[in-house]
Amino acid sequence: MNKRNGLTLSMIFKAESANYGEGYRNLAVLKKMTRGDFKEYTYISRQALRYNMVEQLNWNNTPVTAQGSGDSKVVQFAPEATIKDYPEIDLFGYMKTTSKNEETGKVGGAQTRSAVVRLSNAISLESFEGDMDYLTNMGLATREGFNNAIAQSEIHHSYYGYTITIDLDRVGIDGELEISNEEKEKRIVDFLHVIEFLYRDIRGRRENLSPLFIIGGLYERKNPYFEHRLMVKNNNLNVEIIKELLSVPEIKDNTHVGLLNGIFNNTKEIEEQLNTTTIHQVFEILEKEIKEYYNASN
Repeated sequence: MNKRNGLTLSMIFKAESANYGEGYRNLAVLKKMTRGDFKEYTYISRQALRYNMVEQLNWNNTPVTAQGSGDSKVVQFAPEATIKDYPEIDLFGYMKTTSKNEETGKVGGAQTRSAVVRLSNAISLESFEGDMDYLTNMGLATREGFNNAIAQSEIHHSYYGYTITIDLDRVGIDGELEISNEEKEKRIVDFLHVIEFLYRDIRGRRENLSPLFIIGGLYERKNPYFEHRLMVKNNNLNVEIIKELLSVPEIKDNTHVGLLNGIFNNTKEIEEQLNTTTIHQVFEILEKEIKEYYNASN
């Protein structure tokens, strides 16, 4: 059996103000974190990314139920939902809780499945500098001579980096239940197709989250090798960090690098030092390798 059963991809895309947190008064606040350089970096949460992926895959039909009593009910996936029928809980996991059946006396409990596909937050590679947008509803208010208030919204246009890891050997297996290798393959290939052209709708905008740079492959170690290794400064991608990782034969031999030309100032250096191909070709190669993996597992 093919031992290269860990797929990991790290990607860079560019987006603007793609995930807001809890605001206050008339201020909409971006999700942010502070690093040791005392600068703030915006991020798109992994939950937000997962929401868009599931929605665009049309996998958002897994039945749910509310468990608990009174106002403390928690929405969870329905106990009868299985990975056979619902790819969402196959790839992204679940927690299903059942209550004690008073008629039969059967004790309730919780069933969990850890995610097969793991996502990191998409963290900005350029710091947030406090830019603000001032908004009004003047267009509507002036129709009838109404007063209108000013709202404020934080804005940030930046490169973002995030990582996906997939345990190929755990896809479609949940206890004694196992789906066909053909279906396993289809689910992962469909997932990659969405990643290649991912987008996010937010506040009347559609942000393109398609990768401008991608690196990864299938490996024996299930390690997100390139997570937190993609760095951009002055519109230049740091190539030396990536080259050092690729000095390890196991990583170099199984890694594919894709680049959209003309984005970074050091495009030529990236092409020459990392032996890049196109973004689409990387996805084509990965699709071929995934098919080979599941065919070999038959």
